[in-house]
Amino acid sequence: MSDPAGSPCIGVCSTTYGDLICRGCYRFAHEVAEWNAYRGEQRLVVQQRLDRLRAGAAAHLLSAEHIVQLIPLAASVRLRRTAGMASSTIAHEVLRRLILKGLPPPWLAAEDDEQSRQQAVEQGRELLARIDREMLKRSRAHYQQSFRAQPD
Repeated sequence: MSDPAGSPCIGVCSTTYGDLICRGCYRFAHEVAEWNAYRGEQRLVVQQRLDRLRAGAAAHLLSAEHIVQLIPLAASVRLRRTAGMASSTIAHEVLRRLILKGLPPPWLAAEDDEQSRQQAVEQGRELLARIDREMLKRSRAHYQQSFRAQPD
């Protein structure tokens, strides 16, 4: 689970451009705008929703085998606080950190040549992009269900 005291912001806010859901942290625009006024329990509710949506999106696109391969790499990518996190969330974060370091996912173990390694990293990057799109889709569905008036 994310730190309830901290912000889920990653510095890529699209709500300033009119998006109802931030494409960086997946909070709703009103949550981004009011975050500093939220009390601890309000922040925790938002963090828990984001954690559930992220876990579901990652589990939807990462196979059980991929998750099992990624989890043991948590320490090597300096992912320390994993207590209470869903295994798919841990796997997603490990994958994200591997790709940021220019390393391929373990199931795409590249040969020694640079071109193969780059192709494997690109495949990992594409998988992360699919997870991000799934997260955005789930966030939009949650927003629609929670805040949009349903026609009679």
